[in-house]
Amino acid sequence: MIRNFVKYYKPHRFLFTMDLVIAFFMTIVDLVFPMFSRAVVNDFIPNRDMKSIIIFSSIVIFLYILKIGGDYFVGYYGHIVGSRIEFDMRRDLFKHLQTLEFAFFDNNKTGQLMNRLTGDLNEVTELAHHGPEDLFISLVMLVGSFAILVQIHFGLTMIVFSFVLMTVLFSIRMRKSMMKTFRSVRQKTADINAQLESSLSGIRLSKSFANEAFEIEKFHKTNYAHLNSRQDAFKAIGAYTAGNQFFLNMMSLSSMVVGGIFVFNGLINYGDLVAFLLYIAFFTKPIRALIQLTQQFQSGMAGFERFTEIMSISPEIMDMEDAQPLEHVKGKINLEDVSFKYEDNSDYVISHFNLEIEVGKTIALVGPSGVGKTTISMLIPRFYDVTEGRILIDDHDIRSVTLKSLRENIGVVQQDVFMFYGTIKDNISYGRPDATFEEITEAAIQANIHEFIMSLDEDYDTMVGERGVKLSGGQKQRIAIARVFLKNPPILVLDEATSALDNENELAIQKSIEILAKGRTTIIIAHRLSTIKNADEILVMAETGIAERGSHDDLIQMDGLYARLYKAQFKGYMPDEISNTFTNAK
Repeated sequence: MIRNFVKYYKPHRFLFTMDLVIAFFMTIVDLVFPMFSRAVVNDFIPNRDMKSIIIFSSIVIFLYILKIGGDYFVGYYGHIVGSRIEFDMRRDLFKHLQTLEFAFFDNNKTGQLMNRLTGDLNEVTELAHHGPEDLFISLVMLVGSFAILVQIHFGLTMIVFSFVLMTVLFSIRMRKSMMKTFRSVRQKTADINAQLESSLSGIRLSKSFANEAFEIEKFHKTNYAHLNSRQDAFKAIGAYTAGNQFFLNMMSLSSMVVGGIFVFNGLINYGDLVAFLLYIAFFTKPIRALIQLTQQFQSGMAGFERFTEIMSISPEIMDMEDAQPLEHVKGKINLEDVSFKYEDNSDYVISHFNLEIEVGKTIALVGPSGVGKTTISMLIPRFYDVTEGRILIDDHDIRSVTLKSLRENIGVVQQDVFMFYGTIKDNISYGRPDATFEEITEAAIQANIHEFIMSLDEDYDTMVGERGVKLSGGQKQRIAIARVFLKNPPILVLDEATSALDNENELAIQKSIEILAKGRTTIIIAHRLSTIKNADEILVMAETGIAERGSHDDLIQMDGLYARLYKAQFKGYMPDEISNTFTNAK
C-alpha cells in the first residue's frame, strides 16, 4: 500500500524535492543556534569578546531572515504538493468509477462513494504534505542533535535517549488501536454522508408522507454512531498523546536534573549544559512532530486504504484486448440462446431466449413485470453481460466491439428520466456534447419541446433544478427524446418511455417517438398497449419466454393473451385471470 501511495509523488518530484531541500536548510539553522549559545557562554562572555558576539549574532539573524522565506515556501508549496496529489487521486478514482458496471452501483450507496472522493482524500492530502516533510525534518533534527549531544556529554545523552526509546515502544503499542478507530471513523463518516444523500434526495417523498420525524430519527441513529466512533478515536488519541507527553516531560526533567548534578561534580560546564538544554528543547519538537505524524499517518492511511479498495476493483464489463470499433451500423440485432441472472440471485431472469430484429424494424416487448423485458434492454448496450449465449449487432458479437462504439450507436429513453443540474441546453446537448446550438434547437423542435423552451424567460439557458424538479414529467421525457434526436443513433431502446404520463402528454410524446423511430431499429418496452399498435412485431413475454408474437392486428385476431389484455386495458382494469394466464403461459 505504501508503494502505491508513493507513486503519486512522481509527477511532482521536483517541487517535492525542493520542499525537502528547503526544509533541510531550516533544520540546519535550528541546529546552529544552540552551538552559538554554547560558544557565547563558554568563550565570548568570559573573554569579553564583544566583536565575536556581534559577528555571530549577525550571521544568525541573516539565517533567520532566510528562514522566513523557507517557512513560506514549505508552508505554501508543501500544501500545493499535497493538494495536487489529492487532485490526482480524485481524478483517478472518478475515472475508475466511470469504468465500473451497473452491478457495482447497484450494491454501493452514492453517499459512501462521494465520501471516498472527498472526505477520505482530504485526510490523504494532509498526510501527503506533512508526512514525508515532518519525517524528514524530524530525522535530520534527531540525528543532528544526537551527534552534537554525544560530543557534549555521552553519558547524559544516553540517559535522555532512554526516554526516546520508551516513546517509540509506546507508539508502536498504540498504533493498532488507533488504526482501528480511524477506520471506524471513516466508515461512519461514509454512512452519515450516504444517509444525508438519501434523505435530502427524498425530501419531497418524506414530506408527502409526513415522515419528517421518522427521517430525523434515522439520521439521529447514524449521527450517534458517527459520534461514538469519533469518541473512540479521540480516546485513543488522548491516551497516545498523554503517554508520549509524559515521556517527553521526563526527558526534559532528567536532562536538567542529571545535567545539574554533572555540573556540581565538574563533569560538564555551564556553557555545555545550556547548549544541552537548548538542544533538548529543539529535540522535543521533532519528537512531538513524529507523534503527530503517527496519528496523521493512521488517519491518512485509513482514507488511502478505502481509496485503494475501490481502485482494486476490476471492471467486469470492459473491452477485450482485440476489441474493434463498431462502425457503419445498420441495426440488425440477434439474441442467440441468451440466459441471464444477477450475481446475488440464483434464478434466471431470462433463459435460452432467442430473437432476431431486422434492420429498421420496430419490435415491442409486452408482458407482466419480472419476465425480463427491461433486462433485455440492459443487455444490448452491455450494461450487464449475458450469463450464457450471445448478442450480435450486424453479426458482430457485442463483446468483440469497443464499449464506446457500441453505446454510441444505441439511444436509450427510460421511464425515469435523469436530468443533470444545469440548463435545458446542457441537458439536451448531453446527447452530443460537441453539438452546435442550431443542432440542439433542431433536436428540440423534433422532440416537440422547442416552443415550451422559448416560452421560458431564459429559454435554453433556464435551469432545470435538482434532477429536473422544475420540469414536469412530460417535459423531461421530451428533453430525453431531444437528447436521442441529437445523438442520432441507428438503434433505439425505449423502456416504458410514456408509462408515467397522462393521456395528453402520452399522445404528444408518442408522435415524437414515432418520428424518432423512423428508419431506426427500435425496441419498445411498454405496458400501455396503445403505444405499440404500430410496431412491426409485438412479442408477448411470459415467465417461460415468448408466449405470442405478431403484429397488433394479427394478435387481436388470434384472440389470445394479447387480445384479452388489450381489451382489458381499454375497459380500465386487468382481470386476475389475465395476470394468471401470463404467469402460467407456456
